[in-house]
Amino acid sequence: MMNPREIVLEQIRHHETNPIPYRILFEPDVEERITKYYGNDSWREKLVTYLVPCCKFKSRKEYPVIREEEPLEEGMMRDLFGSIWRTDVYPRHLERPALTSPSFDRFDFPKAGTFVEPGMKQNALKNLRENPGVYSYIDLRFGLWEFSWGMRGYENALMDCVAEPDFYAELLDRFTDMCLSRLDLCKDIPADAFKFSDDWGAQHGVLIGPERWRQFFKPRYARLYEKAHAQGKTVISHCCGSVADIMPDLIEIGLDVLESVQPEAKGMNPYELKKSWGDKITFWGCLGSQSIIPFGNPDEICAEIAKLRRIMGKGGGYILAPAKRILSDTPIENAVAVIEAFTNG
Repeated sequence: MMNPREIVLEQIRHHETNPIPYRILFEPDVEERITKYYGNDSWREKLVTYLVPCCKFKSRKEYPVIREEEPLEEGMMRDLFGSIWRTDVYPRHLERPALTSPSFDRFDFPKAGTFVEPGMKQNALKNLRENPGVYSYIDLRFGLWEFSWGMRGYENALMDCVAEPDFYAELLDRFTDMCLSRLDLCKDIPADAFKFSDDWGAQHGVLIGPERWRQFFKPRYARLYEKAHAQGKTVISHCCGSVADIMPDLIEIGLDVLESVQPEAKGMNPYELKKSWGDKITFWGCLGSQSIIPFGNPDEICAEIAKLRRIMGKGGGYILAPAKRILSDTPIENAVAVIEAFTNG
C-alpha cells in the first residue's frame, strides 16, 4: 500500500491512484463551529495529511522595521522594504508604498537572508522527521507581482507596466535576483517541492493582460522554476483567478502543479482545463469556494466532489481541494459535507 507521499508523487507523474490525495484548510472560526457540531475534535482524525509545508518563509508584511526616532502609531507597521501597512484590518492594507515614484534613488534592497526565520533549516528538518511518508514543500510565500505592488502601490504597479516599462523591468529583476538567492538558501532542505505564490489573475483574466505577463513575468519565472528543478524539486505555484490565457506559457516554463484553480473565474472550468492540459500539468484545487461550498447544499457538494475525483483524477494529475480555505460564510452543514465527502471517497 502506498503512503500519502507516494500517492501525491504518482498523481504528479500522471498515474491514477485510489484514493485521490487531498488537502483542506479552514478559517479558524469554521474549525470552532465544526468542533462544536461533532462535539469534540474527533473530526480531525478523519483527515489524512497528504501534503504539508515543512517550512515557510516570512512574508513581506511580517517584518516590522520601526525606528526609535520614527515610531509608528498603533495598528501600523513598516516592512523591511519601507512600505507602511495597516495591521488592524484583514487583509492588511498598504498605506504608503516604499517607492512613491518610479526611481531607485537612495534605496537599498534588503538581503535575501533577512527573510529567513532563525533556525529555519533546523525546523524544516525537524518537520520532515515528524511527518514521514508525507509529501513536503517549502512555502516560499512570495511572488514578483506581489512584491512589486507592495513596493509601489497597486495602481502604480499597474501603470508602471505601461508607462514605466524599463523601471518596472528593473524592479522585477531585483526581486528575481533576491528570490533566486532565497532558493539557494533552501538547497540543503530535502523537501519534495517549492510552492510559489503570486496572484496574476482576476475573475475575467490576467491582471496585466497575457502579453504584458509574457513580457514581464514569464522570463523571470522561467529562471526561478529552472533553479527549483535544478535542486530536484517539483514546482508548485498558487494563483487565484483566471490564468487560462497563459496556461501554455506556464507549462512551457516548467510549472508542474497549479494550485487554487478557481472554477468560477473565466476559462477556469476544471473539466475543460483537464481536457486541454491534463496530461501536461497537475491541478490542485477546483472545488468552488465562491459557489458550491457556500451556496450549494450538502448533496450538491458531495456530487461535485465525486465528479472531480472521477474526471480530474482520470490519468492522474489531480489533488483534490477547495480553491480557497473553507471560509467563514460557509454554512456548517456544507463544511461538514466537504469533510465527509473528502474522507469517505
